[in-house]
Amino acid sequence: MAKFEKQVHGDFDQILSLIHNAVMNGSLSASFEDSSYYSDGEFRCAVRVYERYSWFGGNRVSMSVTLAGSRGNYFLTAITSGGSQAMFLKINTVGEESFLDTIANVVGKL
Repeated sequence: MAKFEKQVHGDFDQILSLIHNAVMNGSLSASFEDSSYYSDGEFRCAVRVYERYSWFGGNRVSMSVTLAGSRGNYFLTAITSGGSQAMFLKINTVGEESFLDTIANVVGKL
């Protein structure tokens, strides 16, 4: 498991679109699995789940992305999972970290 968290500022829909495009354009095997949205007044929250094939690990890696907040101030959390092949220990997280980097590189500019 790898995790990236950052406070971001700007338009909610534009930030979400930027993240989505970064993930989908970051890998030929990336897929958008599902999403959930919630709003209450000015508060908005979006949860998205993506998957992609990890060539390094020879398996699929998932990434959950949550963007929540209001008035141009949002908190982003992205967590990857599934990149290890070991039964009891977590080894070979290269695929997870690489998947997470597709978001970290783009969001770092916000």
